[in-house]
Amino acid sequence: MSENFPKLFEPWFIGNCEIPNRIALTPMLMEVAELDGTAGDRAVAYYTERAKGGTGLIQTEVTRISDWTGCTGPRQLSVTSDRCIPGLTRLADSIHAEGSKIFVQLHHPGRQTYQLVVTAWKLSDTIGRRWNGWWKLFFGMTKYMDYFEKPFLHNFYLRTVSASGGVPAELACTPIDESQKVRALTKLEIRLLEDEFAKGALRCKKAGIDGVQLHCSHGYFLQQFLSPYTNRRTDEYGGSLENRTRIVKEIIEKIHKLCGPDYPISARLAADEYYRMFGYDVGYTLDEGVLIAKKLEELGVQFLDVSCGTYETMNTWCEPTSYELGWRKDNAKAIKEAVSIPVGHTGMIRTPEQAEKLIEEGYQDVIGLARPLLADPYWAQKAKEGRSNEINRCIACLYCLESMMHNALAGGLPGQCAVNPRTCNEIDYPLVPEKNGNGRQVVVIGAGPAGLMAAKVAAEKGFKVTVFEKADKVGGQVLLAAAPTQKKKIGWVTEDYETQCKLLGVDFRMNTEATVENVKALKPYAIFNATGGTPITPKIPGYDLPNVYTPDQVLRGDVKFEGKKIAVIGSGMTGLETAEFLSDEGNDIIVVEMAEELAPGTWIQHKMDVIPKLEDRGAKLLPGWKLIEMRTDSVEVEDVNLPGRKKNIPCDAIIMSLGVRPLGLDKDILAQADLTFTVGDAEGAGRIAKATHEAYKAAMSL
Repeated sequence: MSENFPKLFEPWFIGNCEIPNRIALTPMLMEVAELDGTAGDRAVAYYTERAKGGTGLIQTEVTRISDWTGCTGPRQLSVTSDRCIPGLTRLADSIHAEGSKIFVQLHHPGRQTYQLVVTAWKLSDTIGRRWNGWWKLFFGMTKYMDYFEKPFLHNFYLRTVSASGGVPAELACTPIDESQKVRALTKLEIRLLEDEFAKGALRCKKAGIDGVQLHCSHGYFLQQFLSPYTNRRTDEYGGSLENRTRIVKEIIEKIHKLCGPDYPISARLAADEYYRMFGYDVGYTLDEGVLIAKKLEELGVQFLDVSCGTYETMNTWCEPTSYELGWRKDNAKAIKEAVSIPVGHTGMIRTPEQAEKLIEEGYQDVIGLARPLLADPYWAQKAKEGRSNEINRCIACLYCLESMMHNALAGGLPGQCAVNPRTCNEIDYPLVPEKNGNGRQVVVIGAGPAGLMAAKVAAEKGFKVTVFEKADKVGGQVLLAAAPTQKKKIGWVTEDYETQCKLLGVDFRMNTEATVENVKALKPYAIFNATGGTPITPKIPGYDLPNVYTPDQVLRGDVKFEGKKIAVIGSGMTGLETAEFLSDEGNDIIVVEMAEELAPGTWIQHKMDVIPKLEDRGAKLLPGWKLIEMRTDSVEVEDVNLPGRKKNIPCDAIIMSLGVRPLGLDKDILAQADLTFTVGDAEGAGRIAKATHEAYKAAMSL
C-alpha cells in the first residue's frame, strides 16, 4: 500500500478479478480503433499508456456489439466478429504487462445515433475491408454531411432502434437532430441483440479481457429500456421495473451461458437522468436510480460504475468547466449505501486529494477518471509517488468531445486533448522526447499556453530555455478566460505548465519585455514568438467613444459595472462568457450577433451551458442583427435579412467582442536566431488547443 493516498492504492475485486488500486479509466469514446473496429497500434498505445501510468482498471471506450444498428463512430472499437479477437488479445496482454486489468464496455447506441449511420455503416464497413481506397472516398464525402442530413431524407433512411418508437432525442437541448426517426424493436430483435452482447462478451473472454461492462447510462440502448421516458412498451419488456430490467437480466444470463458464471460483469448506470434540471418532467431521478442499482446487483452485476444523464442532459455527465468539483457525489453515496457490491463514480474529480477524501468519507469505493487521464495518463503514478503537484489537470474545456466528433466525421481520426497533445497520438510522439538540445539556448517570448508548452518541450529536449513575459504572472489570455469564478479551472492549464517548466529549470523573466538587446545577449538557437493577440476593434462609427470597451478590459477588472445596461457585440465564447460575467455583477445584458444563430461555430455544450443562464437572467439575445453605429447612450443595429430595418437599443456601455488578431513582434528580435516559430494567437486567433498543439509540434521539431 502506498504511503501517499493509502485508500486510493488499496486493491479490490470485481467478482473474482483483483484490481491493484482504486483508480479506474472510465469509458470515453475517443475513436482510437482501426476503421474496421479492431484494436491496432494506436488503441494499444493509448490504453497501455494509462496502465503504464498506474491506472488499476482500464475500461475501454464504447465497443459496438452490432454492425447493423449499433455503430456510433467510424473508429469505434468492435466485438462483432472473431476478426476483432487478435487485436483485443494484444491489447489485453499489453495492459496485463503493466500490472493492470482491463474490461471492455459493451455498447449499443439505440436512438442516440444517426439514421444515416444505421443506413450506411454496414455497407461502408464491408466495402472498406475489401477496397483500400474506400475510406478516402468516404471521408471526402463527409463535407456534404449537411446535405445528407436534411430532415426530409430521414423519411427514406433506416430508422434508429430503441425500446419504443416515437421517442427520438427530441428535447430542445439535444445535439441529435429531433427529426431523426426511431422505431421500436420487436421481441425477436431484442433477443437477437441480447445474443450479440453475449457473443461479444465471449470474444472478449477468448482475447484474455478480464471482464465486460454493460453500458446502461448516458441515454444509450440499455438505459432506453431502463427509463420510463424512453420505454413505453406494454409487453414484458416495459412497464414495471422488473420488466424494464428484463433485457439486462437476459443479457447477463446469456453471457453466463457462453462465458461461464464466474466471468466478471459490471454495469455503467445513470443514477439520475437529470431531465428535471433542464425543465422537463420526464425520466427517472435518483430515487429510482437506486432501485435500478439494487436490481442490477440482484441480476448478477458485480461492480457499478455510476454516472448520469442522457444526450439531452449531456452537460451533467461530461461537464463544462463551470460545474463544481464533485457536484454529484451524493449520487454515488446513495447507491453505495443501497448495494453490497463495489461502486465507482466519475463526476469532476481532478486531484488525488479530492479522490482520497471521497473514498475516506464513504461516497464511493472506486475513483472513475476519464478526461483527467486524457490530460495526464500518469495521474496515478504521480499520486503514488507524492508528486500530485505535477499532475496536468483536466480543465473541462470539452475539446476532447468536440474534437472527437469533428475528427471522426471529417477524416476518421481520433479525438484530442487541449492540454495534452500526445493524447491519442502516443504512437506518433514519445513520452520522453529525444534529448538533442545539448544546452543550446531557446528563447520564448510570451508565457501563455503556447509559450509555456514550447518552453516545457524544449526543456525536456535538453535546451536551455528563457521565457520573457511582460506581465507579472503567466497565463496570457487564459487569465481572462479564467476570470469568472465558475471558470477558474481554465487557469489550471498555465498554472500546471508553469510548475512543470520550473521543475525543468526554465528561466522565467517576468515583468520583462523582449528587446533586441536582451534577446541578442542570449545568442539563441531558436526563438518562439508566443506574444498572443489583441482585440479586434473595427472602425464602426463610434468605435472610439469612451463607453466602448473590450472583453479584456472587463475581465481584467480595468472597468467595473453594476446595475448598468450593457450591449455585448459578438456572441463567440468570449462574448457570451463576458456577458455572463457582467450579468453575474448585476447588469442588464443585450447580446448582438450578426450571424443567424448565437455562438456560431461554438461546440453545443458551451451553448447549452451559457445561453440558458443568460436567458434566465432576462438577457436580450439578438442573432441576425448587425451593428452599424455606437453612441454614448445606445447602439444602432440593422436586420441582416431585411436591410434598412433598424433599431436603436439604449445602453450605458458597449463591449466589442469580435475576436483577436496577432499582436505582432519586432522582426529585428526574430532576426536574432536562424530558427523561429510563431505559435498560438501570435500565429492566428484560436483556442487553447490550437495554441498548445502548435507549440508542441513546433518544439518537438527542434
